[in-house]
Amino acid sequence: MEGDSKRATPGTMNRRVFSGAAVASALMAFGSEKTAVAEAGKGSPASSPQRTGNGEWTYDVVSEWGKLPAGKSFGGTHGAISSDKGGNVYVSTQSETGILVYDSNGHLQKTIANQYPEVHSLYYSVEGGDEIFYATVQKGTPAENWLILKMKTDGTVLQKIVAPPEAGFKAPNEWKVTSVVPGPDGSLYIANGYGDSRIFRFDKKGNYQSAFAGKGTEDGKCDCSHGLAVDTRYDQPLLLVCDRENFRLSHFDFDGKFVGHVTQHLRRPCQVSFHGDYAIVSELQGRVTILDKNNVPVAFIGDNPQHSQWANYTLSPSDIAPTVFSAAHGCYIDSNANIYVSDWNRTGRVTKLTRAQV
Repeated sequence: MEGDSKRATPGTMNRRVFSGAAVASALMAFGSEKTAVAEAGKGSPASSPQRTGNGEWTYDVVSEWGKLPAGKSFGGTHGAISSDKGGNVYVSTQSETGILVYDSNGHLQKTIANQYPEVHSLYYSVEGGDEIFYATVQKGTPAENWLILKMKTDGTVLQKIVAPPEAGFKAPNEWKVTSVVPGPDGSLYIANGYGDSRIFRFDKKGNYQSAFAGKGTEDGKCDCSHGLAVDTRYDQPLLLVCDRENFRLSHFDFDGKFVGHVTQHLRRPCQVSFHGDYAIVSELQGRVTILDKNNVPVAFIGDNPQHSQWANYTLSPSDIAPTVFSAAHGCYIDSNANIYVSDWNRTGRVTKLTRAQV
């Protein structure tokens, strides 16, 4: 589902879309530094900084952050990363380990949601003073799979949403949700990314309201509506969609109307996390891209020069240089601008990066 290889095709550009020339210019500006950093990271002494990125977005890899106890494994990292107000970091997995909870130093504290393996996305919210996660579950249990969960940070489930028959679903496996976010009025937006690419709107009580988008390449359509985010960088909040197999990000309003393409010619964007006016985008083809408010790339982090490693689920993490990504899937930037990335990897790979002093 994740690992098939595709090539980008040109699309219609608008004023907020960086052109092919802009991309080429950015790559030329950053490419030599990026490649040198990536090669330096592989095989460098443990005491040497393992560095990636460029300019103010230059980062050092935190060695062995999140390392599990001996004999334990992630069981696959095809998911997401988030944190709570106490600074604890949550990493979802594809196994009975559920969601791993670390302190800020990368020490494992506990696991939650073990009964729902394969949590694919996590969205943190504070509601009525309570800390909440909205999550999409893939396989889950034999009795409950492909569902939406609203849960406390200790894993206590508060709400579940499953495939709505009124949306035209005739079989459970048509509902293959990949992301969920609450909108400004509390309505829930759910992406059927691994299904028909429609995006569904539910009210805050979980009642089905409407659907929009759907599979296609034209404006207002998606080919794997993989990740969702609420973009508040502009006068009007907008729904940002990672249209993965169309290699672009797109904006919709919260009534489901297509607004425009944010940027194109990415490398299979999966998820987005915001830091002020910047958007951090994980790309399945071995890279994380930083976009400014104009959605122009200002930095590439962990750009992997080995195309054979892009979206390669079977790689051993030991074969991937510490300063590059093979299949950046989950991404999260915290209030201190630390960046966390989980690669789509069968045995699990999680990286923490801190801003370098340059």
